[in-house]
Amino acid sequence: MKMITSSALIIAIALLSAPISAETDATVDLQDEETVDQETVAEEAVVEASEAVPAAPPTTEEIAGGMCAGCHSADGNSIIPINPSLAGQHAGYLTKQLMDFQSVDGETAKRNSAVMTAMVAALTKENMQELGDYYARQEVNHTATSEADEEVIAAGKILYHGGNLDSNVPACASCHGPTGSGLPPHYPGLAGQHAAYTLTQLELFNKGERANDNGVMQKVLSRMNALEKKAVSEYISTMR
Repeated sequence: MKMITSSALIIAIALLSAPISAETDATVDLQDEETVDQETVAEEAVVEASEAVPAAPPTTEEIAGGMCAGCHSADGNSIIPINPSLAGQHAGYLTKQLMDFQSVDGETAKRNSAVMTAMVAALTKENMQELGDYYARQEVNHTATSEADEEVIAAGKILYHGGNLDSNVPACASCHGPTGSGLPPHYPGLAGQHAAYTLTQLELFNKGERANDNGVMQKVLSRMNALEKKAVSEYISTMR
């Protein structure tokens, strides 16, 4: 009787021990899976963090040699007559123009140009200042030429240096200098600028479509006829 009881006790203990062992194995397996999952999550977090590191912002040279180069050339010496040369221009003047092209809070830019407003949209004030400095120190390589008649250029020279007393047109030299070097920061250098670009700007000022100079140029141009605008633009392109 005692032997049977002991055997029964042993069997009972074995039966009770079996589930505990199974549960222990299951717990170990679950812990292993959780450890693997945690390691996977950690690895993915490292990858995501490395991918989230922002790229270094472009340098001034990269901006000038990238989005600006197509119209103005990387060194600012434009070879396209409708686009201005920027090389050697006063830094303060260039910076102001870039800032005036930029739309603020969705408002129309002070200097309205769909192309340029799009170009400067992502630029910071620091970017624009650095671009102004960059172009100002570039060596000027005059690419503008004039195919106008000598008489037209001569008439432009007289107007540039002496104005027109009969119509009260002041000499261009009074603001832009006798050599066309300009008077910074408000009056840009003009010498060697493309005639097509200069003439376009004169027309925009005259019609009030460019008005980021407090109306100074519009007052002057309202007194100039078409031939005078053409002549002075051609003469400016020959100045060196």
